[in-house]
This record gives sequence, C-alpha cells and structure tokens, in this order.
Amino acid sequence: MCASLLLLVGCDQLMAGGAKPAPVSKTACADYAKQVCTEAGAESTGCKSMTEATGLMPAAACAAAATDFAFTKAKLGEARKACDVLTTKLCAEIGPTTPTCEMVKTQTKNFPPDRCSMMMEHYAEVVADLKKREERNKPLAAEKIAAMTQPDAPAFGPATSAVTLVAFSDFQCPFCSRAATATQKIKEKYGDRVHFVFRQFPLSFHKNAHLAAEAALAANAQGKFWEFHDKLFADQSKLERPGLEDAAKAVGLDMVAFKKALDTSSFTAKVDSDQKLGESVNVDGTPTIFLNGARVADPTNFDAIAKEIDAALAKKPG
Repeated sequence: MCASLLLLVGCDQLMAGGAKPAPVSKTACADYAKQVCTEAGAESTGCKSMTEATGLMPAAACAAAATDFAFTKAKLGEARKACDVLTTKLCAEIGPTTPTCEMVKTQTKNFPPDRCSMMMEHYAEVVADLKKREERNKPLAAEKIAAMTQPDAPAFGPATSAVTLVAFSDFQCPFCSRAATATQKIKEKYGDRVHFVFRQFPLSFHKNAHLAAEAALAANAQGKFWEFHDKLFADQSKLERPGLEDAAKAVGLDMVAFKKALDTSSFTAKVDSDQKLGESVNVDGTPTIFLNGARVADPTNFDAIAKEIDAALAKKPG
C-alpha cells in the first residue's frame, strides 16, 4: 500500500517509529507534489503520478517525504537517464545553441523514459527530422522575403514598418483560428508599427478551405478582407458556399460581384500561387508565421509573438 501511494519515496522513511511527530502544514502534500513537478517537469509522468498520489496521502506522510527530498530527486534522476542521454546526443548533433536544441531540451523534459528509449532506437530518423527542422527554421533569404511581401495579398500596416509578419493560414484549420485571435491583438497593440501580410495556404484535407480562401480574396477585392476573415474564423463550421455567402452579406459585400467571383473561380489561381509560395519557403503546416523572414516559434500565442515583435522593434536604428 505504501509503495503504491508514494511511488518514489521509500516506505521506511515513513513507517519508522519514534516520538509523536510535530504538527505539519495542511499544504504539505501540495508542497511536496510541487517540488516533484519542479524537478521532473510539469507535464511529466512523474509529476502527474505524484500529484495523484499525494491527493490520497495524509499531510504527515508528505511532510516526512519532503525531509529527504534528495532521495526522490535521485530516483527521478535515475528514471530520466535515458532522456538525458538522448538530449545530450541530439544537441551535439544539431548544435547546442540552436533553437531546435532548446526545443529538444524543453520537450524531452516531459517525456516518459520509455519514449526516450524508443527514440534512441530510431536515432537516425530522429536526427534527420531535427536537422530538417533546424534548416527550415533558418531566416529566409532576401529574395524569398521579397516574394512573400509583394503587395498582392491582404495586409495591414505600412510596408515600411520595421517589423513585417507574413502568415500562411487555412480558414478551416482550428489552430489558425487561435492565430487569428493573436493577429487581432497584434493589430490592436502595434497598429502601424508593424506590417502584417496574410497568405492563403488551404490544406488538401480541409475540403472547404480552398473555396473559403477564394471567398476571402473576393472580399479583399471589395476592401473587406479583415472583416470577412474575422467572420469566417468566428465560426469555422460555416465554410461551405451558403455559409460563405451569409458571411459576405453580414460584412456588406456586393453580392453580385462576390457570387460572380466564386462562380468563375476568379481567385483560384491566386490561392494556388500563395500555396506554391508557401511551399517554396518550407511551409508544411498551418498556421506558419514569419517575422522579418524568421519563423515564429509559437504562431498561436500572442504573448510569445509580442516578445519577438518587441525584440525586433528594439533593434530599429534610432
């Protein structure tokens, strides 16, 4: 019973006789679980297991375990050896100061040991994938940045801004909906201090995404792209033709012109062109956002994007 509850803590530490223990804090179990999670990683199996176990333990037991946390720490270290070896080896291959190495360090901290062992068994494939990722994350060449920022796509903010963001997005992609919320916050916070360009990248397995992209460009032709953009992302269940027409009416489009654009596939080629442009800069999923030619690490997180924008603005001469 003791072993099943305490996991990494030795029963002998808690079962020994002696004088009546001093009163312990009511938060002893929560405090002990927090210690374990700080050491093991908040998303790790060890953290989750200990959080569950301490919920069943008396405060005195948790307090006793905490007095010899070095024991638990050592056990966690033994359990994590496979992940530590994997992390060290991978970072040596891809470069210890690279963003990909930092990503490996962060993610493997939360992996169960057996997953790290499995990755070691497929080490060559893992390294190849990470090297591809690192290559993909390198800042783009000037000519590719110039191609992405041509004035042939919906945008806000002056093209002369110190910071230019280019987003490749899919109206049917749920993660892109989160990125759309971040985009609105960027517009509200930074205004004309940034230039934001929106490129179409409908994924092949999203059956309504291509037509939605065409419809968005039809709205753009009438100067209503961002209103239409917000409407589609607000309810991604209405991306078939009737839903697109309802959105067009809601934002006040000329319906005759809008319907004609869709009937004649006026913007099909432009959507396909954006998609090819994305492929040329290694876009392989949505949302993907570039900031001054460098891939944004977390394109759905406004706070993370804002940090990158602030850092870029801080570099502006004068």
